[in-house]
Amino acid sequence: MTQATAIIVGASSLLSREIAKQLADQGVELALLAQDPDSLQEFADSLPTQVHLFPLQIVETQAIISTLEEVWQQLGGAHLVLVNTGLNSYDPQLPWGPEQDIITVNVQGFAAVCNTAFRLFREQGYGQLAAVNSIAGLRGGPSVAYHASKAFATNYLEGLSMHAQRLKLPITITDIQLGLLDKAAMQQSRLWLSPPDEVARQIIKAMQGAKRKVYVTKRWRLVAWLTKLLPEFVYNTRHWRTKAERLAAKAEGKK
Repeated sequence: MTQATAIIVGASSLLSREIAKQLADQGVELALLAQDPDSLQEFADSLPTQVHLFPLQIVETQAIISTLEEVWQQLGGAHLVLVNTGLNSYDPQLPWGPEQDIITVNVQGFAAVCNTAFRLFREQGYGQLAAVNSIAGLRGGPSVAYHASKAFATNYLEGLSMHAQRLKLPITITDIQLGLLDKAAMQQSRLWLSPPDEVARQIIKAMQGAKRKVYVTKRWRLVAWLTKLLPEFVYNTRHWRTKAERLAAKAEGKK
């Protein structure tokens, strides 16, 4: 391969599209995998590089593996596989259905993609596997399966990195610890929100720097550090409460 090539698994999100756009501007050939690839056709046509679209059946393990192998063969290999898949929901009643869906997508589907990408890189002799993960995996939380799935992702990526070292292969594993952007948006926090293009820029910079683990945006490193230090009774009372809920609780306490 003379031209840089990248496979983005889970390409339909706003962040994935911004990353794809910035990579395309650098001349990277792209393969975009999405549940509805046709919905990305107009976006793909607007990019200044060659783009291939493929379906992503994240809940069907064998379909994921077969698709990745097909993409790999069509491209003749790849320099980068970026995984940006994930499912999240919160219901205080904790019904099993949504929990099972999260585990299927965030654990089973994620592992199938990463395992297959690592095998293909091993056969190729080099490459980089990067995954958009979350600092939610640092501790448990109200969205029980989601937090647990992100902890799984962190450990799975670390295990792959250790395996590459044991095999003495130049395969880079990059764990992109994204801040709690949904929570920041819910609380309308300007301090912790960043434009998608800046988030994408920091992710690409980390991948190009072959970082093992990176917090995006950088300020979330502080939140991650505090999250690990807080005692459970403090962490649990603050976790996932909106600004409106905190103000309402404060007003209730004054009565």
